[in-house]
Amino acid sequence: MSARPRPDAGPPELEDDRTGLSKAALKRAFLDNLYYVQGKFPALASKHDYYMALAYTVRDRLLRRWISTASTYTREGSRTVAYFSAEFLLGPHLVNNLINLGIEQPVREAIRDLGLSFEELVGQEEEPGLGNGGLGRLAACYLDSMASLEIPSLGYGIRYEFGIFAQSLRDGWQVEQTDKWLRNGNPWELPRPEWAVEVKLGGHTERYTDPTGRAHVRWIAGRRVMGIPYDTPILGYRNNTANTLRLWRAEAPESFDLGVFNRGDYYGAVQQKIVSENISKVLYPNDEQVQGKELRLEQQFFFVSCSLQDMLRIMRGQKIPLERFHEKFAVQLNDTHPAIAIAELMRLLVDEQGMEWSAAWSVTTQCFGYTNHTLLPEALERWPLSLISRVLPRHVEIVMEINARFLEEARRRFAGEHERLARLSIIDEYGERHMRMANLASVGSHAINGVAALHSELLKRDVLADFHALWPEKFFNVTNGVTPRRWMALTNPRLTRFLCGVIGDGWLRDLEQLRRIEAHSEDAGFRREWRYIKRSVKEDLATYVRRITGISIDPESLFDVQVKRIHEYKRQHLNVLHIVALYHRIKSDPNAQVQPRTFIFGGKAAPGYHFAKLMIKLINAVGEVVNNDPAVGDRLKVVFLPNYNVTNGQRVYPAADLSEQISTAGKEASGTGNMKFSMNGALTIGTLDGANVEIRERVGAENFFLFGLSAAEVQASWSNGYEPGAIYRDNAELRAVIDLIRDGHFSGGDRELFRPLVDSLLYGDNYRLLADFQSYVDSQASVSAAYAKRDTWTRMSILNVARMGWFSSDRSIREYCRDIWHVEPVKIALLGKDQTNADLLQ
Repeated sequence: MSARPRPDAGPPELEDDRTGLSKAALKRAFLDNLYYVQGKFPALASKHDYYMALAYTVRDRLLRRWISTASTYTREGSRTVAYFSAEFLLGPHLVNNLINLGIEQPVREAIRDLGLSFEELVGQEEEPGLGNGGLGRLAACYLDSMASLEIPSLGYGIRYEFGIFAQSLRDGWQVEQTDKWLRNGNPWELPRPEWAVEVKLGGHTERYTDPTGRAHVRWIAGRRVMGIPYDTPILGYRNNTANTLRLWRAEAPESFDLGVFNRGDYYGAVQQKIVSENISKVLYPNDEQVQGKELRLEQQFFFVSCSLQDMLRIMRGQKIPLERFHEKFAVQLNDTHPAIAIAELMRLLVDEQGMEWSAAWSVTTQCFGYTNHTLLPEALERWPLSLISRVLPRHVEIVMEINARFLEEARRRFAGEHERLARLSIIDEYGERHMRMANLASVGSHAINGVAALHSELLKRDVLADFHALWPEKFFNVTNGVTPRRWMALTNPRLTRFLCGVIGDGWLRDLEQLRRIEAHSEDAGFRREWRYIKRSVKEDLATYVRRITGISIDPESLFDVQVKRIHEYKRQHLNVLHIVALYHRIKSDPNAQVQPRTFIFGGKAAPGYHFAKLMIKLINAVGEVVNNDPAVGDRLKVVFLPNYNVTNGQRVYPAADLSEQISTAGKEASGTGNMKFSMNGALTIGTLDGANVEIRERVGAENFFLFGLSAAEVQASWSNGYEPGAIYRDNAELRAVIDLIRDGHFSGGDRELFRPLVDSLLYGDNYRLLADFQSYVDSQASVSAAYAKRDTWTRMSILNVARMGWFSSDRSIREYCRDIWHVEPVKIALLGKDQTNADLLQ
């Protein structure tokens, strides 16, 4: 125990080394964990040992809050949000937990006093690769906000052994490498094998009648897999709440068959272990082959079955009747990946618990809410009925019954509208039969929401128009948000300290308080400090870029940034067309006035998405030429940052001057990167797509660089006829740009390398790059003119930050709680060991 002085008279208060927050207590706890948990002493300890000792020291302080939270929820039977997501892109835990605990400074001082580098220890943390992009990062932000707002919640997902692949570049091409994020252990999780559940797969069904004459169905599984839960505490900001993220690992019921081994079949003895553990082996296996599709379906079913069984266990523990399942839990489906949960809950209630169908359906539909994240028809999940019948035979029967009853209801509303009824059906009967997961989610949920105002309107008008016509009361909008704790306080500590010095720290709980800096935008001294902070962060990124890529970039240049998943609709190649246009101007006139710019890209292409990989190659090929052309000099630089993830995002967002949000209007559901950039002072160039619309409304049209067709104009171009070839012929600069790429200028004379990309633009242009090209180039000229007037640019940057308060994920969660979940905050009082162990101490 260490002593903490008190201002009043009397002996000093003793501080528990497991929970104490003083520097002295933290130092002692750190050394204890190094010795007793890592089993090392300084002469043998590595940097990773020191990181683990520090992580366990911080985790100890989380556990008191975690146990107090679980104890309160259990005692009060609190209504709880169960957030089902195939992805949770959390980012590193250590510094985020220090900020939320409010002990970053004493920990830094304690580590410094011990002669160690805090930054080096932080750098040892592996990033959990449990997500691919916006979907998983949104889920992580929502967990943070639920804990910070004291909302009882459980996140449910999969503990992937290997996360989204690690990306490297070879000759400009993406190369995927295994993401071994668990290789050195994960100090933030606690395994709970005592809460393991069994999951069935394959097999067949049997019908039988019980002694009362009631008909039942029994699922005879072809194989069984065990789900082992691993719990990670999710700490709220400066409160006592620590909610739980529960991730499931797949395991064979018997990992080693001794009988098979003794017969000499050494591989066969562990075959069941290998097959079972594949389910939680990797995030999003390549599903180009049938085996990949089957594994992906098994993953989705595995985690929802584990989670629903776990929720039934919680209800039994809290002695809550089964009929009140929907009163205890509000389940949110984060896109369609967990939609099979609707059929699984029906199976558990009807087949396992003996509930009547109508009662079970009432519980199910009152329990689930469905968040749609896409407007792309090809991204709406559909499973071949032949596949799902093989993997989940009972669930196909249940969905068929759900569909029959639903269509009976729909026919009463839309009598004779056969095409509409065919679209509404959960089963797509055209060609090979498929199960439509968005339709299942819409039928089985009491609420359906989009994630930006435009997105929600387009859902109602296009993607789910028939469901909106049937059930308009089900539809809501909840515009996405991001947590300011990670995306400002952690990501941009210099700006955070500056803002806290001016307006206090209340804005980290209530981001709307940032409005108070708006008045300072006219203060020359405030603007000067703002520029100094931005410049220092840009210098940090320049140093990192040099170390990782070998490319030297000038912090004085405009940092023009596009970091996100690589996809045609996100239009990284439109950005490249602009770069080539600037390059062509310089080559045509070496004295051309071009605002110095550094173009920074980052993002991963799905392993099977060959066109997106070609886009990465194009970015790097253009960069190779531009960066090494003496005529260009330092006026243009092109950088592709490999392995873009949360950690790299934390480096990039605060350093950006310009945020590229240039997706084809009507294609992006919302986006959250656009919010992170604006919160950190970047200005946006963008289309009227996703949350861009609302960002522009909030920050002011004069502080946003708008270009391109609207969603309505894009839609009209399909019906009115669209000729990209004519645009190419009529626009001399565009023609020169396309010709440079087509003629092999950026591919060593190889005219075939980028031919698929050029042909896609000239003979289809499904994402309307050529239609938007001139508007984009003109808007970029406005960007350059504004950046040249540094005071004007700085004022616009300040106003962007000041007006971004509405885009906090705290606001999003409040809306979910009010409109969809109907969940109230629960205050947590910290309990001591004696209180939580009272039953044992009696």
